[in-house]
Amino acid sequence: MRIGLVCPYNIGLGGGVQECVMAAQAELKKRGYEVYIITPRSRAARENPPKDTILVGAGADVRSPFSTTAQISASMNPEELERIVDEYNFDILHFHEPWVPVLSRQLLSKSKSKNIATFHARMPDGVMTKTIEKVITPYTKSILRSFDALTAVSEPAAQYVRSLTDDEITIIPNGIDLKKYRPMRTKKPAQKTILYVGRLERRKGVNLLIDAFARLGDQECRLLIAGNGPDREKLETQARSRNLTNVEFLGFVAEAEKIRLLREATVFCSPAIYGESFGIVLLEAMACGTPTVAANNPGYVSVMQGRGLISLVNPEDTEQFARRLALMLYDEDVANLWRKWAKKYVKQFDYVEVVNQYEKLYKQLYEQS
Repeated sequence: MRIGLVCPYNIGLGGGVQECVMAAQAELKKRGYEVYIITPRSRAARENPPKDTILVGAGADVRSPFSTTAQISASMNPEELERIVDEYNFDILHFHEPWVPVLSRQLLSKSKSKNIATFHARMPDGVMTKTIEKVITPYTKSILRSFDALTAVSEPAAQYVRSLTDDEITIIPNGIDLKKYRPMRTKKPAQKTILYVGRLERRKGVNLLIDAFARLGDQECRLLIAGNGPDREKLETQARSRNLTNVEFLGFVAEAEKIRLLREATVFCSPAIYGESFGIVLLEAMACGTPTVAANNPGYVSVMQGRGLISLVNPEDTEQFARRLALMLYDEDVANLWRKWAKKYVKQFDYVEVVNQYEKLYKQLYEQS
């Protein structure tokens, strides 16, 4: 079976969707499938693409409804797409985030394959949502009829699409590589540490984490903030104004360093107030055996089930937020119960298990050809 994984974002720039697509390709190739990633050509047009990656179109930076910047394919050459479709003769084309212009729509118009859609993002909350939906709904409706199967990574990610179609939407979650993310073999460092990893932008709620950390008043505990973004300077100023000398801004960290930080942290915290449809980083912390405090946004609620509900908090309630951080930091009995739950619960999100579900769907469609 020959499979094309369509990623509307530049695969070389990193991100949740890109990681999912690359991990799926690697796992499917292990199983003997011929798998290619179809992705926008970078603005640095002379780059050498990774093996089994097909670059198309001309890339452009855009600001998404989720206050992040992404590089998508802004223009397409129809003849180039026709050549790709004819040359590769895919059995399956799997489109991730197909509502993102313009790659998916143009490729769908040329496709001779069975077509699958996966929706990753949840529409942001607030007054802008209706405006955004007005813009993208005609486009999304026009492509839905071209798909043979619809999937989403969570119920929050499926919510918008369910309003546009009566067709079945299968929930197949995001995943992680459990062989890469695993607990420390030795004891965690003695110093209590709260870790945040992610973009420094308003929707991520890092300012609320700094407020709650200040409420803790523990000079022996430290807060590590890994990542960059437009709000970094503002957040650094906030920490200084609170005289929080135990807050460290680490900037961008590479994958290996991120895993080390996750393993060594006493508590991982992700206080995103909106725009989350899932929460891969929560799974990463879980797999590393690090108790987690997370915002009660719909995407995180869909992940933190069962005993994981104890992790959820309203980050805008500073007192409640600080109490939950303290519970996970200092109550070792609670932390151990959480770790026991997480060790078992996270296994369902291993990429092997996630790809099993996609593979089953591919085979069903292939047999219908």
